[in-house]
Amino acid sequence: MTARSIQKLFDLSGKTALITGGSRGLGLQMAHALGEAGARIMLSSRKADDLEQATAELQAAGIDTRWIAADCSKEEDTRRLATETLERMGAIDILVNNAGASWGAPAEDHPVEAWDKVMNLNVRGYFILAQQVARAYMIPKKAGRIINIASIAGLNGNPPEMQTIAYNTSKSAVIGFTHTLAAEWGRYNINVNAICPGFFMTKMAAGLIKSIGEDKMASHAPLGRLGDDEDLKGITLLYASDAGKHITGQWLAVDGGVSVVLGA
Repeated sequence: MTARSIQKLFDLSGKTALITGGSRGLGLQMAHALGEAGARIMLSSRKADDLEQATAELQAAGIDTRWIAADCSKEEDTRRLATETLERMGAIDILVNNAGASWGAPAEDHPVEAWDKVMNLNVRGYFILAQQVARAYMIPKKAGRIINIASIAGLNGNPPEMQTIAYNTSKSAVIGFTHTLAAEWGRYNINVNAICPGFFMTKMAAGLIKSIGEDKMASHAPLGRLGDDEDLKGITLLYASDAGKHITGQWLAVDGGVSVVLGA
């Protein structure tokens, strides 16, 4: 086999990516990364207005993009998302499980229904969608890339004032889910990896960052800053492309070094 150039290894031309939670924040950043490398993009989130806006942004950048509104905390919606994507796009070569929810409350007072809401979207939804996509497309094709978005919150405990026990637990579960799925589905040539972002100024994290203070948050990172609109692009493309074809069952923290300080 003749070794390919680095440009060929990272090229996603002819591939199709489904990205949940893709209408803003980290999901939209990853959609740009995959689309800029040549992939066709299917975006999903709950709100059609957000999806229309994100799709227009990606299309303006020359990226072939479509969208489906779906709530991945609901099994019926999640299965419909996989089926409709395959009907409309003909393939799902890359699945990015990114949709997520959080809830702030002291552990002793955390509502059980809020716990269930977080787990249903952050863990159960990932499982159902990955299973559906693999059964319908990746396993028969014997090829695929699954990228699960975990968090550095799943690597360690947090300062007491953060009060995000359900979120942290869900993200720890995503890492275990990634390890196990990679071990089971390697025989189908499906690579399964996770990204553990640190603090980015996303809509979900904005309230927490503002309450603690952006400067204080940034001071915990050896690099002295929060994540920006480019910082997930590189690892996303590595995991999704042939440049990462021998990487599976792994997680990488993209956090400015916070997890090094915390000892993950």
